[in-house]
Amino acid sequence: MALRIETFSNSDLRRGWRPGNNAGGHALFKALGHPLAARRGARLVADCAAAGPVAVYDPRDTAEAFDALFQLSDKCEIAELFVQRVEDRGRELLGHRAKLVSELKNSHAKSLLVLTFDSARLMTQLRPLLPDGMQVFSLDGMRLDEDMLTNADDYIDPLNFATNFALLRDVAPNGDTAGLHTRITTANYWSMHGAEDPELWLCLFDADGAVLAEWRQALPVAGGLITIDSQQVRARFGLGDFCGSLFIHALRVAGHDIVKYALDIYGDAGGALSGTHDANAWPADYFAGMPAPAADERLILHIQNSHPVPIPSGSVGLGIMGGQQVSLLERDIAPFATYSLDIADLLPDAKWPDQIEIHAGRYFVRPRYEIVRKDGRRRIAHANVERTDLQPNPEIAALSEVMGKGYIMPLPVLPVDEFSSTILPTPMATGQMELPVRADLYDMNGECIARHFMGRLQRRDSIPLALDDWLAEAGAALPSGAGHVELVYDFRDGGEADGWLHALGQYTQRASGHMAETIFGAHIYNTPIIYKDEPQSYTGSPPGLTTRLFLRVGQNFGPGTDGLCHLIYPASMPWHPESDTRLILHDGNGKVVAEQHLQIACGGSRFWRFSELFSQRQRAAAGADAYVIIRDTTCRLFGFHGLQQGEQGFCLDHMFGF
Repeated sequence: MALRIETFSNSDLRRGWRPGNNAGGHALFKALGHPLAARRGARLVADCAAAGPVAVYDPRDTAEAFDALFQLSDKCEIAELFVQRVEDRGRELLGHRAKLVSELKNSHAKSLLVLTFDSARLMTQLRPLLPDGMQVFSLDGMRLDEDMLTNADDYIDPLNFATNFALLRDVAPNGDTAGLHTRITTANYWSMHGAEDPELWLCLFDADGAVLAEWRQALPVAGGLITIDSQQVRARFGLGDFCGSLFIHALRVAGHDIVKYALDIYGDAGGALSGTHDANAWPADYFAGMPAPAADERLILHIQNSHPVPIPSGSVGLGIMGGQQVSLLERDIAPFATYSLDIADLLPDAKWPDQIEIHAGRYFVRPRYEIVRKDGRRRIAHANVERTDLQPNPEIAALSEVMGKGYIMPLPVLPVDEFSSTILPTPMATGQMELPVRADLYDMNGECIARHFMGRLQRRDSIPLALDDWLAEAGAALPSGAGHVELVYDFRDGGEADGWLHALGQYTQRASGHMAETIFGAHIYNTPIIYKDEPQSYTGSPPGLTTRLFLRVGQNFGPGTDGLCHLIYPASMPWHPESDTRLILHDGNGKVVAEQHLQIACGGSRFWRFSELFSQRQRAAAGADAYVIIRDTTCRLFGFHGLQQGEQGFCLDHMFGF
């Protein structure tokens, strides 16, 4: 059974819940489940229980969410439940039929719990209705301190809860076993949007959900690099080995209520370099896009309980995409705990290229999974939110009449002499029963080299497309040595679509055998006309026709590590013939050190390395905390970033902007 909370919806939101900009999810569940607020919420419930039978007033449709997180109905004797809207009278809530608050004056309860923040105005309205001697509590009793808030006058303003979770692990070397460490990298983009004194509040939980460390971290100047390294955290707080959740809360922010970051797992020996990005901030019902392991691999799913309540045994599970069976995890997971599940424990017969659907029940944010090979090499990636609110859209088949290619799912083809590339379409909505899809291969100069109709794929189908085989069968080659693949809808055999086309890109370094993988979904790119919310924009409303991307370049990983980037210029309709792309190199304080210019052909791409485009002198001047902002005001580019350690290993994931 799913946790009874609302975390995120792409459709109309229930009254009283508001999304943050950039689809950051509902602010109320963040306000209730914040680790600091949760401690105060537990005390609030204990105080209500001690005060005797309690009446509950639920003016904002908050009762089920609060009860799910704090077990109000189990821990308190609820005498009555009151609502404000006449339409809600008689509704069943927490085992009671709701009464109108106008009847409160007849209550015999000893206390009243008002389930809203910013309750002063409501309290004034209630005063004439309160029976003599009734003690009153409200959610204001679990508010965060004022200095943690952007907007103290509107507590559930999404900017008050710019939060996210990160997987943080540090394992020291032990005998012949190399150590493993984690690094989180981002920049102070909030000050770039006007925040004057932002700060991070951080809380590290161990695998059992116990607090290992809690601290505040001042942020650098606008645009300054932010780094959180597990080795430094371990040394600062005198910790042993750990693998758990780092809760990140950006305080007093502006512009964005989402904490975006790159996350790298690195080791004391080769073969452990791996990267992914932020977890998204909202727990979902389902996640998908996680491939089953190959014969020589173990697949570990890191389940990070994102709430102050346990995940009950049997509440989450796994199934093969398109199958009917779900294998449930028969164990509890403590509040804020992290459980690293070996997929073979639940799905012993799952094997590549099967795809695994994660039944999450809204208990955890988008999870990271880790694949460990017998030779010790490992890679980390993330599953994606599987939508539950989508149905096939018959308009999409005719969209090409006005939107050209329409929805495009671009994935890079890394330099073919160094890497092999494989593409795997992935269902990403519960109502998505088929994918009528074609793969188009483009050289970096924008020339279409080959097309491959993958068919009217059914939900149960899992059919990878290996670029080496495709090129051999087509008798083709990439003149530039690299390029990209665009997955697009193809209705030649009929079929239906919903616009939520996703695919996994899997890459292997030929010299080392090291692998990386990344997943993303389709969008409409670079058209001045709008269909629904496409083309999307990083800031503002659609159409999104500009680019601002963040690239960490790896100089703080030491000598031998190089940053790599693959920029794709997808266009649903013909747009500017070439991009006008600036690569702006910054030092750790956000100061611009150097700039390079790229022109990418419309429909083309560009693969580049940091060391190739910036001189040794420029790289040295930028220092260990260097990063690059990729800026283009003429078009929206889609990018993939990574790190490479010569022929020893590399990592890759899609980029983020702010």
